[in-house]
Amino acid sequence: SPPLTLSVIDEALRQIGQRTISTASRRHFKNKVPEKQKLFQEDDEIPLYLKGGIADALLYRATMILAVGGTAYAIYELAVASFPKKQE
Repeated sequence: SPPLTLSVIDEALRQIGQRTISTASRRHFKNKVPEKQKLFQEDDEIPLYLKGGIADALLYRATMILAVGGTAYAIYELAVASFPKKQE
């Protein structure tokens, strides 16, 4: 077998790169952008951040719970830190 030279390795890498690009371009996915545009542009009184369905609603509620909980905890810690500890 011939020794591996830089040109042989370079050629092999080029072939691998070409195969990867050519196989990736063969995959055809349905374009869902027009459907999403129609959904998000509907005037149905639903806020934009909730139009994605149940997943958006859950993420929104979790975010609100964490924000309110974090704010309450920060206020609590500030209150605790504002009063000096009694020295015995």
